[in-house]
Amino acid sequence: MKKQSYEKQLAGWTLLLLGLAVGAMAMALKRWTVVFLGAAAALLVPWAVVLGLTLPADTEVRHWSLAWIGLDVLMAAGCAATALLGLRRHPAARLTASATAAVAVLDAWFDITTAQAGSGLAQALACAVGETALACVCVYLAVTDRRSRA
Repeated sequence: MKKQSYEKQLAGWTLLLLGLAVGAMAMALKRWTVVFLGAAAALLVPWAVVLGLTLPADTEVRHWSLAWIGLDVLMAAGCAATALLGLRRHPAARLTASATAAVAVLDAWFDITTAQAGSGLAQALACAVGETALACVCVYLAVTDRRSRA
């Protein structure tokens, strides 16, 4: 009997130590991930300056319509995924809402910055208002916990 009890205790201590080691590694990985993101942010600033100094003012783009259609399809898929997950009160809805907000902001940015002056710019600004509203709704969904509500 004592031998079996000793084996159970040994197994329990082994699992506890293994769990502590995994937890410590996860915390260290999380810390290094945050450090990496900070370093990436710092390195992207000079990179943006280099791009600003070296990129041409205009260029010809192949598959222009495909790029725009793809961005809008991505935004629609994000809205659909967020709606489906949100109706099921699945926590992943917060992630899809965050991603959809980012896509909506990108779409508004590119609409405005690539628009021709005049009616094209007016149309882009009108679209940007709707995309910004969508982004705000998505951010609200991403930062609030709706699972606790009835």
